[in-house]
Amino acid sequence: LEGFWWQDGIDGIDYTDKASFNWISVIRLPEFITQKDFEWAVETATKKKKLDCSSAELMTIDEGLCVQIMHLGSFDDEPATIALIDEYLEKNGYVNDITKTRLHHEIYLSDARRIVPEKWKTVIRHPIKKI
Repeated sequence: LEGFWWQDGIDGIDYTDKASFNWISVIRLPEFITQKDFEWAVETATKKKKLDCSSAELMTIDEGLCVQIMHLGSFDDEPATIALIDEYLEKNGYVNDITKTRLHHEIYLSDARRIVPEKWKTVIRHPIKKI
């Protein structure tokens, strides 16, 4: 499972205001999946599982130049990991490029329902640009 996060009216991210976060969850699909395949899957899940899949959509995302880091621990502790990203960017001539179209991206490697928060593994990916 992956998530893209943003806050309306804010450049970058303000981790102190989690109540204002918007998000979209995504699941990566193989490149050979077509719109027709996707529509079949939505229809099948709707019928067999009696799920409302009306908001599901097949998206293609090109994130461009990014930096990523493995975050270990609770989501509340992410700002310390983000600080490491920012330090790396500053030392190497880059800046964060989080915009309305280039979002904070998280890839969840742990099942938060089964693993204690201290052991969660999350890849954090930020869009960047050269200074």
